[in-house]
Amino acid sequence: MNGAAFLQNLFRETFFFRELIYKPLLNALVWLYNTVALHELGLAIILLTILVRLIIYPLFHQGIKYQRVIQALRPELDKIKTKHKDNREAQTRATLELFQKHKLNPLAPLLSLPIQLPLFLGLYVIFLNGFGETIEPWLYSFTPNPGVLNQTLFGLINLKEASPVVAVFAALAQYFQGRLAFTSSTAPVMRVVMLYFLPGLILTALFKFPAAVGLYWLTTTVFSIIQQIIVNRKYAIISPPKPEGAVKA
Repeated sequence: MNGAAFLQNLFRETFFFRELIYKPLLNALVWLYNTVALHELGLAIILLTILVRLIIYPLFHQGIKYQRVIQALRPELDKIKTKHKDNREAQTRATLELFQKHKLNPLAPLLSLPIQLPLFLGLYVIFLNGFGETIEPWLYSFTPNPGVLNQTLFGLINLKEASPVVAVFAALAQYFQGRLAFTSSTAPVMRVVMLYFLPGLILTALFKFPAAVGLYWLTTTVFSIIQQIIVNRKYAIISPPKPEGAVKA
């Protein structure tokens, strides 16, 4: 059994993934297709992606905020490491005190992953099949069967097949997201990963996947870019705390 077949079996046959992820996402997509998307599957995918991102927005916001504030506090963290370089317990305690002072949750970057990954894989399974088989067994009783779907993006891109255009735009969006995510304190290795490795990986993968998967990735990345811009502006002025007794400007 290959990876795609394994995921399809997991999301369709396992009660938890089927009832809590696969069927809700599929029915939401079909509902959007039948109503506001005007029988345009590409538009329905874009709207569903935005809807999912809005639902999990708070988790992503906390993760991006955490990264931004950590970057601003990097000098303070370096001082703690230097001061307590021979005492790991004191170093940990001082770091947690700094986090508490700035209301940072060390687990914030990890909170979105348990939610994001199953949702992405569920959407991947839905899009991977290209709706080439009947979806009626997975529809709720109140969801009208759309019949044969118009599997294009505004009649221009066949969502069942790989699209170089969608792949390139998705990779470019990933690059710009990486540009927004790092600051002058970001490690060189991370810059290479964010600016070159991830966009290259996305480009390579989406040249093989159906354009529906690429359209989802492009949409969610553009959403992430907008969210990153909002967080960058909101927390751009954060700076390490001044020493006690310092005169306020």
